[in-house]
Amino acid sequence: MRLERCVGIVQSLTNGLSEREANDALTANVCKGQQQHEEVCLGLFTLVLTEPSQAQRCYRDLTLVNRDGMNVVLVKINQILMEKFLKLQDVPRTQLVWLVRELVKSGVIGADGVVMTLLKQVAGGDISTKNLWLAESVLDILLEQKEWVLKSGMLIAMSVYTYLRLIVDHGVPNLLPLRQKEVDFCISMLREKFMECLIIGRDLVRLLQNVARIPEMELLWRDLLHNPQVLSPQFTGVLQLLTARTSRKFLACRLTPDMETKLLFMTSRVRFGQQKRYQDWFQRQYLSTAESQSLRCDLIRYICGVVHPSNEVLSSDILPRWAIIGWLLTTCTSNVAASNAKLALFYDWLFFNPEKDSIMNIEPAILVMHHSMKPHPAITATLLDFMCRIIPHFFPPLESQVRQGVFNSLNFIMEKRVLAHLAPLFDNPKLDRELRSMLRERFPEFCSSPSPPTEVKMEEAVSMGMDNHLLDKEEGCYDNTEAAFSDDEEEVSNKGKKREFRFHPIKEAVMEEPADITPWLDQLDDTMKEKVLQVQKTSDTETQCEVMQEIVDLILEEDFDSEQMSALASCLSELFKDHFRGDVLPEEITEESLEESVCKPVCLVFRNLVTMQEDNSGFSVLLDMLAELYQKQPKIGYHLLYYLKASKAANGKMSLYESFAQATALGDLHTCLMMDMKACQEDDVRLLCYLTPSIYSEFPDETLRSGELLNMIVAVIDSTQLQELMCHVMMGNLVMFRKDSVLNILIQSLDWETFEQYSTWQLFLAHSIPLETIIPILQHLKYKEHPEALSCLLLQLRREKPSEEMVKMVLSRPCHPEDQFTTSILRHWASKYDDTLGEHIKAQLIKNNNQPRKRQSLRSSSSKLAQLTLEQILEHLDNLRLSLSNTKNNFFTQTPILQALQHVQASCDEAHKMRFSDLFALAEEYEDSQSKPPKSRRKAPASSPRSRKGVAPPTNNEEESSSAVDQLIAGGGVS
Repeated sequence: MRLERCVGIVQSLTNGLSEREANDALTANVCKGQQQHEEVCLGLFTLVLTEPSQAQRCYRDLTLVNRDGMNVVLVKINQILMEKFLKLQDVPRTQLVWLVRELVKSGVIGADGVVMTLLKQVAGGDISTKNLWLAESVLDILLEQKEWVLKSGMLIAMSVYTYLRLIVDHGVPNLLPLRQKEVDFCISMLREKFMECLIIGRDLVRLLQNVARIPEMELLWRDLLHNPQVLSPQFTGVLQLLTARTSRKFLACRLTPDMETKLLFMTSRVRFGQQKRYQDWFQRQYLSTAESQSLRCDLIRYICGVVHPSNEVLSSDILPRWAIIGWLLTTCTSNVAASNAKLALFYDWLFFNPEKDSIMNIEPAILVMHHSMKPHPAITATLLDFMCRIIPHFFPPLESQVRQGVFNSLNFIMEKRVLAHLAPLFDNPKLDRELRSMLRERFPEFCSSPSPPTEVKMEEAVSMGMDNHLLDKEEGCYDNTEAAFSDDEEEVSNKGKKREFRFHPIKEAVMEEPADITPWLDQLDDTMKEKVLQVQKTSDTETQCEVMQEIVDLILEEDFDSEQMSALASCLSELFKDHFRGDVLPEEITEESLEESVCKPVCLVFRNLVTMQEDNSGFSVLLDMLAELYQKQPKIGYHLLYYLKASKAANGKMSLYESFAQATALGDLHTCLMMDMKACQEDDVRLLCYLTPSIYSEFPDETLRSGELLNMIVAVIDSTQLQELMCHVMMGNLVMFRKDSVLNILIQSLDWETFEQYSTWQLFLAHSIPLETIIPILQHLKYKEHPEALSCLLLQLRREKPSEEMVKMVLSRPCHPEDQFTTSILRHWASKYDDTLGEHIKAQLIKNNNQPRKRQSLRSSSSKLAQLTLEQILEHLDNLRLSLSNTKNNFFTQTPILQALQHVQASCDEAHKMRFSDLFALAEEYEDSQSKPPKSRRKAPASSPRSRKGVAPPTNNEEESSSAVDQLIAGGGVS
């Protein structure tokens, strides 16, 4: 790693020297050139983060030796904050904030940008200890260095926007001291620097409304509404703010980089109908706590104001914005959160001006209502009701302006053909009479129904800034319940065509248009433009490869202008789009065919990366190039994986993919890998199976900790491919499960399709993982819902000698007349391992009999998982007795079983004695036989010498009962 190498350089230069000598040595080294300067600065920077005891000295050295105004350090801090902050351990995290504080104290130019990036890492809707620490630490920097803060208008506005939003989360009693600090800071900035805060726009009013009940804030709120001149002579009133659109940078600052990346990924890469697992992940990560309700507003404002997809995305089957917003609305669990979320959705409608505002800000709300009408009419109704009522209630003195804003929005929606007519929405029979009447009263212009009522058709859509892209998409698929449809379920679109959202193996023949790279050519310098045109003119692969190598050489030159990277990537993705169609893997796999398959121009970039050292400056430039290409052509990801496996030149270099993943906009290996394997699954199942062994062996932490990749594989493989994978497992080439996570993965698989589950179990059984590792899964299995898992487990248990844990789990299953699982496996064990089974059942009977009945029933009722109770064991034993009644099996003549039954009978109540009388009758016969002289004793299996020891009669005394139990477990009997 480069930073470690830089630390090594600094330490080698300073080891054994005094402070003054060390400083001279470092100064002399940085004077040698740019590379040496970067290495020393980054080395000292890394020591500040990792060695708190040396931090003060290293920072002093850094201020003395740096020659670029700390620019190299600021760039690296920003990079860590945007890409690695979540992964930092506690010490480097604390030290990073300390370093930012020192940079601010020193007045370093550019430190305000770092502080704004740090503010972005303070998550809304999160009152975890780490997040609160970060919020307070950054606030302390701003309070301590107030004079410095006042010099940066953007920092003032960004910090006010951030802390006004965070105040809402900090209302619980133990956080009131922090909230008071935040309130004081915001009041101070708003009163002293109101015009700087004015640049926030209308969302400043939204945030102030949320905190207006706090006494100090209430005074400011009154001044804002009734005495604006007090705040600033240039401020004319609240309408001035409300008519100003909030800049994207403010809306984006309330999402952490990770949230932002995941949302952008969902709105640009996830197909509509396949979003459930991504939404579930996002919900688990960010929306699962009560306080996270407030985050939904931030997300909705971000989606409306920042995520503006291109026409190409709008007209594709990518997950639309309205579907994500619909999902967020349906996951609100409090009325306050729901009202705030609706306000966030309609906020740009209230003072909408077609000349200044964007159609993209108001489009999601109308489409949520339109697409919810059929599957979720209640959602449409509540949104329409909110839209009507917000007009008089938002701010009564401005009612006419709000009415005009909503009218402008609806008019513009019609004008831009987002919907052709609003009457089918406003005057729909699914809405109640009162709401329809209110809509007709408020919006008579939009309620006249066309004849006949029709929805917009795709061929009518006019691209005036956007396409009407959503009418053939599946409806009602944004919430957790509706999104859980079977993967191969199909819906009929308005045109009557069936849409299938999972498998896309058959591609329609398309007339291929020649590559058009004109829009980007002018952004390239002359030399690069000439090379790109050479690639366009030739169709010979070998020639294209030669020119591509020349392009790579140009990229690696020191004077290469990285500004043209995006344009170059657009050109190359357009020129090489044919290379990403069709099968990648050769029909016949040989060394020669594999090498031939990786001789494409794009592979030249891969090949150059493979031959470079990671610390080579060209390495990161080429990675950036690849990351740009990836944004234009997502298939690049799995093509890189294929190259790293298939090419001899890349042997042992699979770790390069991790560097690539970190260089992409996703910035996360797990997300990137899963996304690329998903793309591969949809395009080429053969390639997926070919890559599987390498992916599992090279990235075990990403593949073995969850069932995500496994589910992708078993969802598409056939029986032949399943058998091939099992062979790979048995030959040691593939490990798909490990002990620490296999149980969780098998539990996840219970929701999968039947063939997917059977394939999963077959792959599991091909491994040599002891069955005891996963036997607790029995507690999750219901006989009607999980027949696949129960069948596989039954056959596997049949091959095993019963252990105590196995017997306990088998007996833990609830008794049901139709569920034969426990009886069938006990019967098998009773015929094959009667002694072992007898001892284990005896131990369970005695253990459970000795537990207080009340505690037992509480345990079994409070846990969702099946708990072993005495009654359960007796029920299962009675079922086993009936099953063995017509056989010659002597299981119930064994001394351990009879002794245990005797003990239970002696202490159980009359109801149980009556219910299990036939079972206890066996113990009574045994007791009778024990009391007769040895000659007339009933023949019984031989028992150990210990089993013939006499034990005192049972008693209610707890101590004596306990000692009887100890003797019974040791093999004694009760007479």
